[in-house]
Amino acid sequence: MVAVAETDDAVNLVPPPTDHDLFSTDAALVEAVGRHGAQEHLSRLQDLGRLGGAPRSARWAQDVDRFPPELRTHDPYGRRVDEVEYHPAWHRLMETAVRAGLTAAPWDPRAPQASHVARAAGLVVWSQVESGHLAPLTTSYAAIPALRADRLLEQVWLPRLSSRAYEFGLRPASEKLGCLSGLAVTERQGGTDLGTSMTVARQERSGPVEVGDAYRLTGQKWFCSSPMNDVFLSLAHAPGGATCFLVPRVLADGTRNTWRIMRLKDKAGNRSSASAEVELDGTWGVRLGEEGRGLRTLQGVVSAIRLDGMLISTGLVRHAVARAVHHARHRKAFGSPLIDKPLMQNVLADLALESEAATVLGMRLAAAVDATENEFLRIAVPVAKYWVCKRAVAVVAEAMECLGGNGYVEEHGLARVFRDSPMNSLWEGTGNVNALDVLRGMSLQPRAMEVLLGEVDRARGADQRLDKAMDEVAAFLQAASREARRDPAAVEGGARWMVERLAVVLQASLLVRYSPQPVSSAFLATRVARGGGVLFGTLPVSKRTTRAIVDRALPA
Repeated sequence: MVAVAETDDAVNLVPPPTDHDLFSTDAALVEAVGRHGAQEHLSRLQDLGRLGGAPRSARWAQDVDRFPPELRTHDPYGRRVDEVEYHPAWHRLMETAVRAGLTAAPWDPRAPQASHVARAAGLVVWSQVESGHLAPLTTSYAAIPALRADRLLEQVWLPRLSSRAYEFGLRPASEKLGCLSGLAVTERQGGTDLGTSMTVARQERSGPVEVGDAYRLTGQKWFCSSPMNDVFLSLAHAPGGATCFLVPRVLADGTRNTWRIMRLKDKAGNRSSASAEVELDGTWGVRLGEEGRGLRTLQGVVSAIRLDGMLISTGLVRHAVARAVHHARHRKAFGSPLIDKPLMQNVLADLALESEAATVLGMRLAAAVDATENEFLRIAVPVAKYWVCKRAVAVVAEAMECLGGNGYVEEHGLARVFRDSPMNSLWEGTGNVNALDVLRGMSLQPRAMEVLLGEVDRARGADQRLDKAMDEVAAFLQAASREARRDPAAVEGGARWMVERLAVVLQASLLVRYSPQPVSSAFLATRVARGGGVLFGTLPVSKRTTRAIVDRALPA
């Protein structure tokens, strides 16, 4: 018997998807960066893209998922320390992300033009490596809108949170080159209902804090993101009502603040991230904003976290689509590559539509942050967060199926992405919460809805299908506004339908204006005109069109 040399080609093996540029191969993302004025950031984004596609980045991602953080409540001598230990790969991921400016760097007054757009693009790229470590980056970015409630606190903390230096460990913030901020707001009895907070705050005449009015906080926080960060935004009831506080882990005099980590959550995904239950007991904090206006102080924080969640989901979708296309190009079945099979092409093209639609929407929102289009963001962010984060779960699941049984095996990586994908729908507002927030925005800020519809209307006349959908949504909104006065419950029951259609027509409007005709036309045919089927792979378009969409999604 003659031995047969086993080469990859001989046994039909797919090469690992490594050593490629995650940024430059994403045409929709590259175009959006240029369209929104961030050209001067291109070289840095390319560097980040190449590093993200390197084999060592994939190893870091595998290690932080395989070796999750561990809680150490006491040292060997019995002293309470409340520390979380991370695998070294976590610190490599964090160093890269902070150096790339994915924390609060865009808020620095000296930041270059379109820095929020550049950061958004970087987040889409880097989230394709591993998404669990992004939580402290997001909460550091989101802290700045709240810090604006106190000019002195902003002056102290903005330089620390916008630094591109990563320094892990519990030391006074004044001794570190860069710091990270976290969030400790929700409680077990209320969750998203922040008004039910039972944590109390009493003012102190003096205390070991740098600036601001000192309080002592007592209570429990059910979900604390990244408990080893340097400072946290927290909510407590002061005499004047629910109030926002800035709570450092280490005080200015070097003593550790009371910050008891009770346990780390055992989550379905995002295993690399340490979500903790924390007990405050006479814990020092500094009031941020006026007493009784804590929920208002946190509004900008919530919006920023929601935007990041949508961008991270966009990255997960992009990663899943790229993996599916890569596999189909290199795997043969029944005599030819999978990518040449008409049905597989249809599936891949359908998935690619979701990726491009999420990308153009996310980058448009980031550009709105740069331009301080707050009325547009008020409605557009919860709309986008609701839709894209939910679609991500379905996209990743379908992409995993494109790899066959290998897609369900952990070592291939898509199983981890699938486990991670639901998290962004849950963080800072589930689907219902975001849908209701859109209704609330319509009621309290009707001008914001007008601005959103005006953005959609910029594509009017380009396609009859889109025009019809715009009119349908506008008519529904008018009817909902009238009905809200008579039967608010009836309007609430239709909130999800309304938000879904708003998201789809907004994405369609952007695609019609900025993407190639095969992409926009296929999106209109299915998502807007509701042609085709319910599941992916049912595009009512030609094989030529599906191939053009797939080749744009990931160049050969």
